Amino acid sequence: MKIGFIGLGAMGSAIALNLLESGHEVHVFNRNPARAEPLRKAGATVAASPAQAAQSAEVVFTMVSDDAALAAVTFGESSLTAGLKPGALHISMSTIGVATAQDLAVRHREAGFGFVSAPVFGRPDAAASRKLHIMAAGADEHLKVATPLLEQLGQSVGIVGAEPSQANLVKLIGNFMLSVVIESLGEVCAVAGKAGINPTRLVELLTSTNFNAPPYKIYGPMIAQQRFQPAGFALPLGQKDNRLMLAAAEALGVPLPLGSLIHDRFLAVRAQGLGSESDWSALALRAYAEAGIPSPSNECND
Repeated sequence: MKIGFIGLGAMGSAIALNLLESGHEVHVFNRNPARAEPLRKAGATVAASPAQAAQSAEVVFTMVSDDAALAAVTFGESSLTAGLKPGALHISMSTIGVATAQDLAVRHREAGFGFVSAPVFGRPDAAASRKLHIMAAGADEHLKVATPLLEQLGQSVGIVGAEPSQANLVKLIGNFMLSVVIESLGEVCAVAGKAGINPTRLVELLTSTNFNAPPYKIYGPMIAQQRFQPAGFALPLGQKDNRLMLAAAEALGVPLPLGSLIHDRFLAVRAQGLGSESDWSALALRAYAEAGIPSPSNECND
């Protein structure tokens, strides 16, 4: 199949390479052309614009950082919709807001294009090893095209519903739950540290009993050791997802007390100078700081 792929960050590059290695003809575009070079060497065609990447493609994937970036590559003179042929399908794998996804679905439908939201759970290493968990939503006719491709990229594809925005909401819900896990790990590690218990040992004990689950096993050691670099999922992206989750909940009239707490945690660590170099699990530094436990570099200390 001829596929366009737009957005070659750590996640997008891994996914595009997997599509290429699955035998598809892949045309890639990234705002920073240097990121496309490894794909070119692997056999992909590098396009000069989103429109060129989408030209004659049956399916175009996007994996970009946020709502604004997705709008920029989707609409406009040299955008992917300027290059798509009638009836072609756009699969958005980005984590975006519910309102943005709803708008995209309407605009694609009016223009005669298919649209499927397919955000993912998993970090870049999971993308590279095809271990992503993918949430997908869209019309049945579009999911019939999208699902076999998505199955080549992950270990599971969960069909959420007929409205693309439903998949985006499930993704935001999942990331909200992960942020609560991170906060709780930070708090219990701070308690353990003040009591003279090695936080790393605490995490080992917990994850070998009732908390033997990936989020605890992934984030627990990072938080116990205060090891937040390199970023597997950058702090500003986690902050963006928290903001989108709060907006979605407000639109539905649903209070989100823990979401508001996490919002303030993000503000606090960002105010201390942490940015995209830090993993979003650095949220836990506030629990350490409030307990009077300094971080190795004295970041986020009062």
